[in-house]
Amino acid sequence: MHLGCNYYIGNKGLKTVNSTNWIPKNIFLTKGTGVHNERLASFELALRSASIASYNLISVSSILPPHCEIIDSVKGNGMLQPGQVVPVVLARSESNKVDTLVSSGVGIAIPKNRDDYGYLSEHHATGMDERQIEDYVEDLAAEMLATTYGLQFDPDSSWDEKRELWTIDDRIVETNSIVEVSPSDSSGKWTTVVCAAVLII
Repeated sequence: MHLGCNYYIGNKGLKTVNSTNWIPKNIFLTKGTGVHNERLASFELALRSASIASYNLISVSSILPPHCEIIDSVKGNGMLQPGQVVPVVLARSESNKVDTLVSSGVGIAIPKNRDDYGYLSEHHATGMDERQIEDYVEDLAAEMLATTYGLQFDPDSSWDEKRELWTIDDRIVETNSIVEVSPSDSSGKWTTVVCAAVLII
C-alpha cells in the first residue's frame, strides 16, 4: 500500500485517492432566507437565496483546516459545479409561527499559527437578534478552540472589543461569523433562515 492514499472500488477495479486531496483549501460563508407554504420548500428557497441550492450538500463537523483560505462567496461559487458533493457546516432555523424571530449563524475561530487548525460553530434559534447570535457563535467557536489548548475559557474576560480579537493564553485568535435573522411570515407561511460555511476541496 502507498502511504497517504485511500483505496476504493470503482467501475474499473481498485483505485487510489491521495488523502491530501480531501483537505479543503478554501472556505466561504453564505446565508439566505426562504418563505413558502411548505416547510421543505422554504428550506430550498433559503438555499437558493444563499446560492448553494445547486450542490449536494453534506453536513460536516467543526474543523477549519490549517491554511484554509477564507474567500468571498462569488469566488467560491465559481470554483464549484452544479451537482457537486460539497461539505458544509450548516445552521438552519425555521418557524411558521407568527411574530417569531428566526435566527441562524456560523462562527469561525482562526488561530494565529495557521499551521494549527481552527474551529467552526453553528447555532440555530428563535428569538435571538443579530448581535446575540453573532456573539454566541463566535464565543462558541473560540471556546472550542481554547479547549484544544487545554485552557479554561471565559468569553467575558477574553474579548478585546477594540481589536476584535480573542486573547487565548499567548495566542491571538481572530473570530468571524455570518448570521441570518428574519421575522417569521405574517401570514403563517414557513420562514427558514440558513447560514453555511462552505468547504472547497
